[in-house]
Amino acid sequence: MPEHSRIILGVITGVHGIQGEVKLKSFTADPEAIASYGPLDASNGTRLEIKSLKPHKDQFRARIDGITDRNAAEAIRGLELSIARDRLPEPADDEVYHADLIGLRVLDLSGTEVGTVVDIVDFGAGELLELKLTDIKSTVLMPFNRQTVPDIDLDAGTLAIDPPEGLLDEDPA
Repeated sequence: MPEHSRIILGVITGVHGIQGEVKLKSFTADPEAIASYGPLDASNGTRLEIKSLKPHKDQFRARIDGITDRNAAEAIRGLELSIARDRLPEPADDEVYHADLIGLRVLDLSGTEVGTVVDIVDFGAGELLELKLTDIKSTVLMPFNRQTVPDIDLDAGTLAIDPPEGLLDEDPA
């Protein structure tokens, strides 16, 4: 299984008010669980601890230990919050952490290697795998669901795909 050392759990997206609250987007399966991981490593090299969370639209308003005014909150806007991969619980049998998919070799249903997973994105209509195909210069996006990805073998470092028609065709450029 690929071992990525850091897993991003959330990002500080903005500030709220003048008393140091921040807007926080959580990427955890249970969004409120982000506060239960204890101090989080920020992308600027500091450690931040979430003291409280309140739902706010599709995010949270959060109080961060030591952040007491708007200027301090502005200074941490945009920071990604992460933890070491080994602090996460093992996923259930039918679940996988996105970070564990990055770098997997992509096989078609016949077992032929066709590329590599480079990212998982979600623009609002469902998760998509971003694949760097072996014979195509650019990356392609493919729905990430059981129909198009019937098998993931983390131990072997592979992911089998049943791609939509035309996805593996030659690059027109």
